[in-house]
Amino acid sequence: MKKIAVLFAAAVLTLGACAAPSGPVHNENDALSAITAAEHETKRAAKAGFEWRDTGKLIKKAKAALKKGDYDTAVKLANKAKRQSSHALEQAQLAKNAGPHFN
Repeated sequence: MKKIAVLFAAAVLTLGACAAPSGPVHNENDALSAITAAEHETKRAAKAGFEWRDTGKLIKKAKAALKKGDYDTAVKLANKAKRQSSHALEQAQLAKNAGPHFN
């Protein structure tokens, strides 16, 4: 019985060590790329007239996180901003056909 308990404990500790994060996942280049992509997509959404209110704020926060060296947060925020801009572009496409349709 002790042998099984020891094996089980060893397995749990091994799996726990594999699942634990070992540090930052992203580096400075990842953050810069993500911010650049978000800015590009935001410019496209602004050109279409559908830039969302908080997208610029997210990019500013991503740049601040980049300056602090928090690359994971910078990438996360930049990706969120890019996703918002992509949704804004979809919204612009849908708005082209919006309006009342009378038969």
